[in-house]
Amino acid sequence: MSHRTLPPTAHGTGVPASATTMAPPPRTAAPPPSGNEPLSGSGSLSGSGPLPGLEPPSGSEPPSIWPRSAAPLGQDDLAVGGVPLTEIADRFGTPAYVLDEDEVRHRCRAYLRAFPDADVCYAAKAFLCRAMVHWVHEEGLGLDVCSAGELELAVTTGFPPERIVLHGNAKSPADLRAALRLGVGRIVIDSTSEIARLAAAVPAGSRQRVLIRVVPGIAAGGHAKIRTGTDDQKFGLSIADGSAQHAIARILSQPRLELVGLHCHLGSQITTVKPYLSAVRRLIGLLARIHEQHGVTLPELDLGGGHGIAYRPGEPALDLPSLSTRIRAELAGGCAAAGLPVPRLAVEPGRAIAGPAGVVLYRVLAVKRTGAHTFVAVDGGMSDNPRPALYGVRYAPRLIGRRPSAAPEPVTVVGRHCEAGDVLAADVPLPGDIRPGDLLAVPVAGAYHLSMASGYNLVGRPPVIAVTQGHARLLVRRESLADIQERDIGL
Repeated sequence: MSHRTLPPTAHGTGVPASATTMAPPPRTAAPPPSGNEPLSGSGSLSGSGPLPGLEPPSGSEPPSIWPRSAAPLGQDDLAVGGVPLTEIADRFGTPAYVLDEDEVRHRCRAYLRAFPDADVCYAAKAFLCRAMVHWVHEEGLGLDVCSAGELELAVTTGFPPERIVLHGNAKSPADLRAALRLGVGRIVIDSTSEIARLAAAVPAGSRQRVLIRVVPGIAAGGHAKIRTGTDDQKFGLSIADGSAQHAIARILSQPRLELVGLHCHLGSQITTVKPYLSAVRRLIGLLARIHEQHGVTLPELDLGGGHGIAYRPGEPALDLPSLSTRIRAELAGGCAAAGLPVPRLAVEPGRAIAGPAGVVLYRVLAVKRTGAHTFVAVDGGMSDNPRPALYGVRYAPRLIGRRPSAAPEPVTVVGRHCEAGDVLAADVPLPGDIRPGDLLAVPVAGAYHLSMASGYNLVGRPPVIAVTQGHARLLVRRESLADIQERDIGL
């Protein structure tokens, strides 16, 4: 939750949590706005619009899916954050993730402008490192974490724990112990079994603020594997079968738990506002039943995230200002009709902040023409981006580093791993003279790449390089063979 309203918990203080307030986090180190911030009240988070002078060759992606700092360098290179991508590849090697710091900050600010009276929490599962924690803190967002690991990284980096929300459908004892020890602001209860376990772990004389994740029975999201608002899946407690209502009654009976609101997350890659409005209506109905049955008015409503972005030209993206305007109108009207005060709203964007700020660089290792197909194999693959294999996601790679002499033709960009499904981009246009040694840049690579990367074939996970104002610096180093070998102590 953002620093503006979320008070710290009262573990060990003897002071009611509601009596404390948080000062805004420092922002002196944040770079000044670039002046190119068009998301103040109009537009969407799908991209920055045309970039002067960046005219992609036929068949390549338009600049709207690139960071707004992307700019051409002559006929064959591209700069992000003022740094040539070819220079980054030469200096840091490939594969490599490039993260535009100013793009991250711009998107944080766009959310705060769109939701000025709400709490905006960055969903750490999309991508997390110490620098990202620092940027999010400086920009005034809260943080949504899913494990003790994410929580410890954030707190040891200096993020205020009272502005952190802990999620998870199956939180381990270590997760709950860490949350209570560090004093997280909210824990989202996801199952009835978690209620007694958490209540027993809260220190005597204190109360832990909790939300309950409810399932509204709404199907939304870009793929079946990332739709979490429907019944008969692992997340949350159903309104339809009464599980949510039963769990709410149990929480209210626990003196060490303070139920402060409802939580709902419909899924990921949602590109229309309608599912969120449906969720608001169903959650208001539940708030009204809680008030009627228990005499309790819950002050918070967290609608989660899942805000869709464009990965390729022409794809839809969720319009952020429209989302904010229509949700707030629906919430105000519904609460007025139900005779309820409007609860404090919270949203949890992750992909929409980190995704478009990232670019991944690959070096071409082989080109194979088999029948009617051309396969372009690169030095990465499903170990650094499993999303195409998991969800069928399609990307728009671009050749950089030289000017092609042949027209584009359809190729399939594949990875280096021992899987037929190791495909990064199927049937995409790349120059017909593409060859080993060429450099490919793939935009919209900031979310769910490194966070989902694996150790498959022991190739090592790529580094993360931040760029801003003409400077590049290493955030996360490349995983080396020595790193992998040091973990293996079997002999």
